[in-house]
Amino acid sequence: MRNFSCETCGALVFFEDFICGTCSSKLGFRPDEQRVVTLRNGLSPSEHGQWMPCSNRDWGCNWLVHAVGGSGQCASCRITRERPAATDTIALEQLSKAGYPKRRLMFQLYELRLPIIPYYQVATHGLAFDLLSSATGERVITGHLNGVITLDLEEVNDPYREGLRVALNEPYRTMLGHFRHEIGHYYWQLLVGDTPRIDSFREMFGDEQASYQDAIRRHYSQGAPEGWGETFISEYATMHPWEDFAECFAHYLHIRDTLQTAAATGLEVDAADTHRALGSGLYQPKLDYTGADFAEVLSTWNVFTVAFNEINRSMGMRDIYPFTLSEPVVTKLAWIHQLVLDARLP
Repeated sequence: MRNFSCETCGALVFFEDFICGTCSSKLGFRPDEQRVVTLRNGLSPSEHGQWMPCSNRDWGCNWLVHAVGGSGQCASCRITRERPAATDTIALEQLSKAGYPKRRLMFQLYELRLPIIPYYQVATHGLAFDLLSSATGERVITGHLNGVITLDLEEVNDPYREGLRVALNEPYRTMLGHFRHEIGHYYWQLLVGDTPRIDSFREMFGDEQASYQDAIRRHYSQGAPEGWGETFISEYATMHPWEDFAECFAHYLHIRDTLQTAAATGLEVDAADTHRALGSGLYQPKLDYTGADFAEVLSTWNVFTVAFNEINRSMGMRDIYPFTLSEPVVTKLAWIHQLVLDARLP
């Protein structure tokens, strides 16, 4: 995440802020310019018309929408196809909390300039989010199908989500992680499946034509194969090539976003103090790795994860990044890095 500042007083503000903590100016996020702006008389002017607050501002959305955009909802909210009923206040509060990681995902996709084709613009396979809650309705199964990403809003509640994390023996489980994993399935469909890349995908991740239902049954009855960490990023990635790709895609987004945040805050790390195997040298992350070789991304990431994990341990918390990147996993991440660079819009 990049740094943002108040247009009125210049103070640092955060991506999610509605009001500047220094001068009390009202704020909003302009997705067309990827920046936080000051609202004047409730609006943000531009040469192509006014931008106004999303109709869901009272439910935690600080994004803006063009006044003649055809909808009172911002680009992030509008791409949600199914949501809780207006009378379901418990689920709507969960939806509000889920909006924060969802908008962070959308911001990153814009930053990477990846194509986003909403469901309301195409007849099939358009991107949509069905965000519903198991807490107040039928059981919701998190997953992706033909562009539609379904997430259980009940997972915004820490006890519920942590219970699943422990039960499934997962080192990491967050709503942002879910969003990034499921968007990986969308981009497999858009950028890999039925394209010339499918052959290199199969060489890298395996044959996705293998029965997915059989893979599910095998995974939940037998678990991950012994020695899975030598070739996979997580136990879940071992289930099927689609899941291997989605897990690696999510981790690629983790890496790019965390390094951007570190760069925006001016962090520097000396490898001699954190990762002696890399030797001495001051590592400075970049805001943007477009055009960079993945080896550069990885070397910086290896240094910073040690520093991040040590900081968390100083607070008695779990590691921020509790994963080990084996050489086969690094090769997969490099493949995804090139995929993302090639898919970048002008």
